[in-house]
Amino acid sequence: MHFLTPTLFFILFGVLIVAVLLIDLLLVGRKYHVVSLKESLIWTTIWVSMAIGFYFFIRYYGHIIHGITDLETLKAHVSMYQSTLKLPDDFGAALEIYRKGLALNYITGYLLEYTLSIDNVFVILMILSGFSVAPQNYKPVLFWGVLGAIVLRFIFIFAGSALIHRFSWLLLIFGAFLIYSGIHMFLTRNREEKSEINKHWLVRFLSKHINIYPDYLENHFWKRIDGKFFFTPLFIVLIMIEFTDVIFALDSIPAIFSITTDPYIVFFSNIFAIIGLRSLFFLLAKLVNLFRYLKVGISFLLAFVGFKLLFHTWLDNLGYKTTYSLYIIAGTLLISVLVSVAFPAKSDSDQAV
Repeated sequence: MHFLTPTLFFILFGVLIVAVLLIDLLLVGRKYHVVSLKESLIWTTIWVSMAIGFYFFIRYYGHIIHGITDLETLKAHVSMYQSTLKLPDDFGAALEIYRKGLALNYITGYLLEYTLSIDNVFVILMILSGFSVAPQNYKPVLFWGVLGAIVLRFIFIFAGSALIHRFSWLLLIFGAFLIYSGIHMFLTRNREEKSEINKHWLVRFLSKHINIYPDYLENHFWKRIDGKFFFTPLFIVLIMIEFTDVIFALDSIPAIFSITTDPYIVFFSNIFAIIGLRSLFFLLAKLVNLFRYLKVGISFLLAFVGFKLLFHTWLDNLGYKTTYSLYIIAGTLLISVLVSVAFPAKSDSDQAV
Protein backbone atom coordinates (compact mmCIF):
# COMPACT_ATOMS: atom_id res chain seq x y z
CA MET A 1 0.00 0.00 0.00
CA HIS A 2 3.06 2.32 0.11
CA PHE A 3 2.51 3.27 -3.55
CA LEU A 4 -0.84 4.92 -2.69
CA THR A 5 -0.73 8.68 -2.23
CA PRO A 6 -3.76 10.61 -0.88
CA THR A 7 -4.48 12.03 -4.35
CA LEU A 8 -4.21 8.65 -6.07
CA PHE A 9 -6.38 7.06 -3.40
CA PHE A 10 -9.07 9.71 -3.85
CA ILE A 11 -9.04 9.19 -7.63
CA LEU A 12 -9.26 5.39 -7.31
CA PHE A 13 -12.12 5.75 -4.82
CA GLY A 14 -14.06 7.93 -7.27
CA VAL A 15 -13.40 5.56 -10.17
CA LEU A 16 -14.59 2.57 -8.10
CA ILE A 17 -17.85 4.25 -7.09
CA VAL A 18 -18.68 5.45 -10.61
CA ALA A 19 -17.71 2.06 -12.09
CA VAL A 20 -20.09 0.14 -9.82
CA LEU A 21 -22.87 2.63 -10.52
CA LEU A 22 -22.33 2.26 -14.27
CA ILE A 23 -22.33 -1.54 -14.00
CA ASP A 24 -25.67 -1.33 -12.22
CA LEU A 25 -27.16 1.08 -14.77
CA LEU A 26 -25.66 -0.09 -18.08
CA LEU A 27 -25.18 -3.83 -17.58
CA VAL A 28 -27.53 -5.04 -14.85
CA GLY A 29 -30.20 -2.48 -15.74
CA ARG A 30 -29.51 -2.00 -19.45
CA LYS A 31 -33.21 -2.57 -20.10
CA TYR A 32 -35.25 -0.08 -18.12
CA HIS A 33 -37.59 -1.97 -15.84
CA VAL A 34 -39.44 -1.81 -12.57
CA VAL A 35 -36.93 -2.73 -9.86
CA SER A 36 -38.19 -5.72 -7.91
CA LEU A 37 -37.94 -6.25 -4.16
CA LYS A 38 -35.35 -8.99 -4.77
CA GLU A 39 -33.15 -6.72 -6.90
CA SER A 40 -33.39 -3.87 -4.40
CA LEU A 41 -32.43 -6.24 -1.57
CA ILE A 42 -29.42 -7.50 -3.55
CA TRP A 43 -28.14 -4.00 -4.32
CA THR A 44 -28.80 -2.79 -0.77
CA THR A 45 -26.71 -5.71 0.47
CA ILE A 46 -23.94 -4.89 -2.05
CA TRP A 47 -23.70 -1.23 -1.07
CA VAL A 48 -23.90 -1.89 2.66
CA SER A 49 -21.21 -4.58 2.28
CA MET A 50 -18.97 -2.12 0.39
CA ALA A 51 -19.49 0.48 3.13
CA ILE A 52 -18.56 -2.06 5.81
CA GLY A 53 -15.59 -3.22 3.73
CA PHE A 54 -14.38 0.38 3.56
CA TYR A 55 -14.54 0.48 7.36
CA PHE A 56 -11.99 -2.34 7.51
CA PHE A 57 -9.82 -0.56 4.93
CA ILE A 58 -9.74 2.55 7.12
CA ARG A 59 -9.17 0.40 10.21
CA TYR A 60 -5.92 -0.98 8.80
CA TYR A 61 -4.84 1.53 6.14
CA GLY A 62 -6.60 4.76 7.15
CA HIS A 63 -3.32 6.68 7.44
CA ILE A 64 -3.06 6.61 3.63
CA ILE A 65 -6.01 9.01 3.33
CA HIS A 66 -3.98 11.87 4.79
CA GLY A 67 -0.52 10.69 3.78
CA ILE A 68 0.67 10.09 7.36
CA THR A 69 4.16 8.59 7.36
CA ASP A 70 5.67 9.56 10.73
CA LEU A 71 4.76 10.48 14.29
CA GLU A 72 5.13 14.21 13.69
CA THR A 73 2.62 14.37 10.84
CA LEU A 74 0.30 12.04 12.76
CA LYS A 75 0.22 14.28 15.82
CA ALA A 76 -0.23 17.38 13.67
CA HIS A 77 -3.23 15.79 11.96
CA VAL A 78 -4.74 14.57 15.24
CA SER A 79 -4.43 18.02 16.79
CA MET A 80 -6.51 19.39 13.91
CA TYR A 81 -9.29 16.81 13.69
CA GLN A 82 -9.16 14.61 16.83
CA SER A 83 -7.78 16.87 19.53
CA THR A 84 -9.18 14.72 22.36
CA LEU A 85 -7.27 11.64 21.14
CA LYS A 86 -4.25 10.85 23.33
CA LEU A 87 -1.32 9.28 21.48
CA PRO A 88 1.80 7.55 22.84
CA ASP A 89 5.27 8.45 21.52
CA ASP A 90 5.64 5.09 19.79
CA PHE A 91 4.62 5.61 16.14
CA GLY A 92 3.27 2.09 15.61
CA ALA A 93 1.08 2.18 18.71
CA ALA A 94 -0.06 5.73 17.96
CA LEU A 95 -0.97 4.77 14.39
CA GLU A 96 -3.04 1.85 15.65
CA ILE A 97 -5.02 4.11 18.01
CA TYR A 98 -5.48 6.72 15.28
CA ARG A 99 -6.76 4.25 12.66
CA LYS A 100 -9.13 2.66 15.16
CA GLY A 101 -10.62 6.05 16.01
CA LEU A 102 -10.80 7.05 12.34
CA ALA A 103 -12.66 3.86 11.41
CA LEU A 104 -15.08 4.32 14.29
CA ASN A 105 -15.82 7.89 13.21
CA TYR A 106 -16.44 6.69 9.67
CA ILE A 107 -18.86 3.88 10.51
CA THR A 108 -20.75 6.05 13.02
CA GLY A 109 -21.04 8.85 10.47
CA TYR A 110 -22.15 6.40 7.80
CA LEU A 111 -24.88 4.93 9.99
CA LEU A 112 -26.08 8.42 10.92
CA GLU A 113 -26.15 9.60 7.28
CA TYR A 114 -27.87 6.42 6.12
CA THR A 115 -30.54 6.83 8.80
CA LEU A 116 -31.12 10.49 7.95
CA SER A 117 -31.40 9.53 4.27
CA ILE A 118 -34.55 7.57 5.02
CA ASP A 119 -36.65 10.72 5.23
CA ASN A 120 -35.15 11.85 1.91
CA VAL A 121 -36.44 8.61 0.38
CA PHE A 122 -40.03 9.44 1.26
CA VAL A 123 -39.74 12.94 -0.25
CA ILE A 124 -38.24 11.54 -3.47
CA LEU A 125 -41.07 9.01 -3.64
CA MET A 126 -43.55 11.87 -3.32
CA ILE A 127 -41.84 13.78 -6.15
CA LEU A 128 -41.84 10.77 -8.49
CA SER A 129 -45.46 10.00 -7.67
CA GLY A 130 -46.50 13.64 -8.01
CA PHE A 131 -44.98 13.84 -11.49
CA SER A 132 -46.49 10.45 -12.44
CA VAL A 133 -43.07 9.11 -13.42
CA ALA A 134 -43.28 5.56 -14.78
CA PRO A 135 -41.69 3.09 -12.30
CA GLN A 136 -39.34 1.77 -15.00
CA ASN A 137 -37.79 5.26 -15.20
CA TYR A 138 -37.06 5.53 -11.48
CA LYS A 139 -33.65 3.91 -11.85
CA PRO A 140 -32.05 6.31 -14.40
CA VAL A 141 -33.47 9.35 -12.58
CA LEU A 142 -31.96 8.19 -9.29
CA PHE A 143 -28.67 7.27 -10.99
CA TRP A 144 -28.08 10.78 -12.31
CA GLY A 145 -29.49 12.22 -9.12
CA VAL A 146 -26.87 10.36 -7.12
CA LEU A 147 -24.01 11.56 -9.35
CA GLY A 148 -25.19 15.14 -8.97
CA ALA A 149 -25.53 14.70 -5.22
CA ILE A 150 -21.93 13.42 -4.98
CA VAL A 151 -20.62 16.61 -6.62
CA LEU A 152 -22.79 18.87 -4.46
CA ARG A 153 -21.91 17.05 -1.23
CA PHE A 154 -18.20 17.26 -2.10
CA ILE A 155 -18.50 21.06 -2.37
CA PHE A 156 -20.61 21.40 0.79
CA ILE A 157 -18.43 19.14 2.92
CA PHE A 158 -15.01 20.59 2.11
CA ALA A 159 -16.28 24.18 2.13
CA GLY A 160 -18.10 23.52 5.41
CA SER A 161 -15.04 21.91 7.00
CA ALA A 162 -12.88 24.90 6.05
CA LEU A 163 -15.42 27.31 7.52
CA ILE A 164 -15.79 25.32 10.74
CA HIS A 165 -12.04 25.27 11.35
CA ARG A 166 -11.92 29.02 10.74
CA PHE A 167 -15.13 29.89 12.59
CA SER A 168 -15.74 27.21 15.23
CA TRP A 169 -18.87 29.03 16.48
CA LEU A 170 -20.64 27.79 13.34
CA LEU A 171 -21.01 24.45 15.11
CA LEU A 172 -23.32 26.15 17.63
CA ILE A 173 -25.52 27.47 14.82
CA PHE A 174 -25.59 24.04 13.20
CA GLY A 175 -26.51 22.48 16.56
CA ALA A 176 -29.40 24.87 17.19
CA PHE A 177 -30.67 24.34 13.64
CA LEU A 178 -30.61 20.55 14.02
CA ILE A 179 -32.53 20.68 17.30
CA TYR A 180 -35.15 22.88 15.62
CA SER A 181 -35.31 20.47 12.66
CA GLY A 182 -35.79 17.49 14.97
CA ILE A 183 -38.60 19.16 16.94
CA HIS A 184 -40.30 20.35 13.74
CA MET A 185 -40.12 16.88 12.17
CA PHE A 186 -41.60 15.29 15.31
CA LEU A 187 -44.49 17.77 15.50
CA THR A 188 -45.35 17.39 11.79
CA ARG A 189 -44.68 13.65 11.48
CA ASN A 190 -48.36 12.74 10.93
CA ARG A 191 -49.17 15.63 8.63
CA GLU A 192 -50.39 14.61 5.19
CA GLU A 193 -48.07 15.89 2.48
CA LYS A 194 -50.29 17.37 -0.21
CA SER A 195 -47.82 18.85 -2.61
CA GLU A 196 -48.83 20.27 -5.99
CA ILE A 197 -45.42 19.91 -7.53
CA ASN A 198 -46.44 21.44 -10.84
CA LYS A 199 -46.93 24.71 -8.94
CA HIS A 200 -43.50 24.52 -7.27
CA TRP A 201 -41.49 27.73 -7.74
CA LEU A 202 -38.59 25.81 -9.29
CA VAL A 203 -40.89 24.23 -11.89
CA ARG A 204 -42.47 27.60 -12.73
CA PHE A 205 -39.04 29.20 -13.01
CA LEU A 206 -37.69 26.53 -15.37
CA SER A 207 -40.81 26.65 -17.53
CA LYS A 208 -40.24 30.36 -18.17
CA HIS A 209 -36.59 30.02 -19.14
CA ILE A 210 -36.26 26.74 -21.04
CA ASN A 211 -38.29 24.75 -23.58
CA ILE A 212 -40.12 21.97 -21.77
CA TYR A 213 -41.96 19.29 -23.71
CA PRO A 214 -45.41 18.68 -22.22
CA ASP A 215 -45.19 14.86 -22.19
CA TYR A 216 -42.72 12.18 -21.20
CA LEU A 217 -40.56 10.78 -23.99
CA GLU A 218 -39.72 7.34 -22.55
CA ASN A 219 -36.57 7.69 -20.43
CA HIS A 220 -35.19 10.80 -22.15
CA PHE A 221 -34.25 13.90 -20.17
CA TRP A 222 -34.08 15.99 -23.33
CA LYS A 223 -34.65 15.52 -27.04
CA ARG A 224 -34.50 17.46 -30.30
CA ILE A 225 -37.88 17.52 -32.06
CA ASP A 226 -38.35 19.13 -35.48
CA GLY A 227 -35.02 20.90 -35.07
CA LYS A 228 -35.96 22.37 -31.68
CA PHE A 229 -34.33 21.31 -28.41
CA PHE A 230 -36.69 20.35 -25.57
CA PHE A 231 -36.21 19.27 -21.97
CA THR A 232 -38.73 16.66 -20.85
CA PRO A 233 -40.66 16.54 -17.56
CA LEU A 234 -38.18 13.84 -16.48
CA PHE A 235 -35.46 16.49 -16.48
CA ILE A 236 -37.53 18.65 -14.12
CA VAL A 237 -37.96 15.64 -11.84
CA LEU A 238 -34.17 15.23 -11.80
CA ILE A 239 -33.71 18.91 -10.89
CA MET A 240 -36.31 18.56 -8.15
CA ILE A 241 -34.48 15.58 -6.67
CA GLU A 242 -31.15 17.45 -6.75
CA PHE A 243 -32.80 20.44 -5.09
CA THR A 244 -34.27 18.14 -2.44
CA ASP A 245 -30.82 16.69 -1.72
CA VAL A 246 -29.46 20.20 -1.22
CA ILE A 247 -32.18 20.87 1.36
CA PHE A 248 -31.53 17.60 3.17
CA ALA A 249 -27.78 18.24 3.10
CA LEU A 250 -28.43 21.25 5.32
CA ASP A 251 -29.44 18.74 8.02
CA SER A 252 -27.23 15.75 7.34
CA ILE A 253 -23.86 17.44 6.78
CA PRO A 254 -23.96 19.51 10.00
CA ALA A 255 -25.14 16.34 11.78
CA ILE A 256 -22.08 14.33 10.79
CA PHE A 257 -19.81 17.16 11.89
CA SER A 258 -20.95 16.23 15.39
CA ILE A 259 -19.07 12.95 14.88
CA THR A 260 -15.93 14.29 13.16
CA THR A 261 -14.72 17.43 11.41
CA ASP A 262 -12.33 15.48 9.18
CA PRO A 263 -13.68 16.37 5.69
CA TYR A 264 -12.42 13.12 4.13
CA ILE A 265 -14.24 10.92 6.65
CA VAL A 266 -17.34 13.09 6.35
CA PHE A 267 -17.17 12.77 2.57
CA PHE A 268 -16.67 9.00 2.50
CA SER A 269 -19.53 8.48 4.99
CA ASN A 270 -21.80 10.70 2.90
CA ILE A 271 -20.93 9.05 -0.40
CA PHE A 272 -21.67 5.52 0.75
CA ALA A 273 -24.92 6.68 2.36
CA ILE A 274 -26.04 8.60 -0.76
CA ILE A 275 -25.22 5.76 -3.13
CA GLY A 276 -26.99 3.32 -0.86
CA LEU A 277 -29.98 5.66 -1.03
CA ARG A 278 -30.84 4.36 -4.52
CA SER A 279 -31.24 0.76 -3.47
CA LEU A 280 -32.76 1.86 -0.15
CA PHE A 281 -35.35 3.85 -2.10
CA PHE A 282 -36.56 0.80 -4.02
CA LEU A 283 -36.55 -1.28 -0.84
CA LEU A 284 -38.50 1.22 1.26
CA ALA A 285 -40.87 1.98 -1.61
CA LYS A 286 -41.96 -1.66 -1.36
CA LEU A 287 -42.10 -1.67 2.46
CA VAL A 288 -43.05 1.95 3.16
CA ASN A 289 -46.08 1.13 5.30
CA LEU A 290 -44.11 -1.04 7.73
CA PHE A 291 -41.97 1.73 9.22
CA ARG A 292 -44.44 4.29 10.55
CA TYR A 293 -42.25 5.29 13.52
CA LEU A 294 -39.07 5.99 11.56
CA LYS A 295 -39.76 9.72 11.50
CA VAL A 296 -39.95 9.71 15.30
CA GLY A 297 -36.54 8.05 15.43
CA ILE A 298 -35.06 10.41 12.85
CA SER A 299 -36.41 13.48 14.65
CA PHE A 300 -34.81 12.24 17.87
CA LEU A 301 -31.48 11.72 16.12
CA LEU A 302 -31.53 15.24 14.65
CA ALA A 303 -32.16 16.70 18.10
CA PHE A 304 -29.50 14.42 19.62
CA VAL A 305 -26.72 15.42 17.22
CA GLY A 306 -27.78 19.06 17.58
CA PHE A 307 -27.39 18.75 21.35
CA LYS A 308 -24.01 17.09 20.83
CA LEU A 309 -22.82 19.99 18.66
CA LEU A 310 -24.01 22.61 21.16
CA PHE A 311 -22.42 20.92 24.16
CA HIS A 312 -19.49 19.07 22.55
CA THR A 313 -16.88 20.69 24.84
CA TRP A 314 -18.83 19.77 27.97
CA LEU A 315 -19.36 16.22 26.70
CA ASP A 316 -15.66 15.84 25.86
CA ASN A 317 -14.76 16.91 29.40
CA LEU A 318 -17.11 14.24 30.74
CA GLY A 319 -15.28 11.62 28.67
CA TYR A 320 -17.94 11.16 25.97
CA LYS A 321 -16.76 8.78 23.24
CA THR A 322 -17.77 8.31 19.61
CA THR A 323 -18.74 4.75 20.53
CA TYR A 324 -21.64 6.14 22.52
CA SER A 325 -22.97 7.94 19.44
CA LEU A 326 -22.75 4.70 17.46
CA TYR A 327 -24.78 2.87 20.10
CA ILE A 328 -27.40 5.62 20.29
CA ILE A 329 -27.81 5.87 16.50
CA ALA A 330 -27.99 2.10 15.99
CA GLY A 331 -30.30 1.65 18.96
CA THR A 332 -32.66 4.41 17.80
CA LEU A 333 -32.88 2.94 14.31
CA LEU A 334 -33.48 -0.58 15.63
CA ILE A 335 -36.14 0.52 18.12
CA SER A 336 -37.93 2.60 15.45
CA VAL A 337 -38.12 -0.37 13.11
CA LEU A 338 -39.15 -2.87 15.80
CA VAL A 339 -41.87 -0.60 17.19
CA SER A 340 -43.12 0.07 13.64
CA VAL A 341 -43.42 -3.66 13.00
CA ALA A 342 -44.95 -4.37 16.42
CA PHE A 343 -47.54 -1.57 16.12
CA PRO A 344 -48.42 -1.23 12.42
CA ALA A 345 -50.78 1.44 11.16
CA LYS A 346 -54.43 0.41 11.30
CA SER A 347 -56.03 -0.33 7.95
CA ASP A 348 -59.25 1.39 6.89
CA SER A 349 -61.18 -1.80 7.64
CA ASP A 350 -59.75 -1.93 11.17
CA GLN A 351 -60.67 1.70 11.79
CA ALA A 352 -64.20 1.09 10.53
CA VAL A 353 -64.62 -1.62 13.16
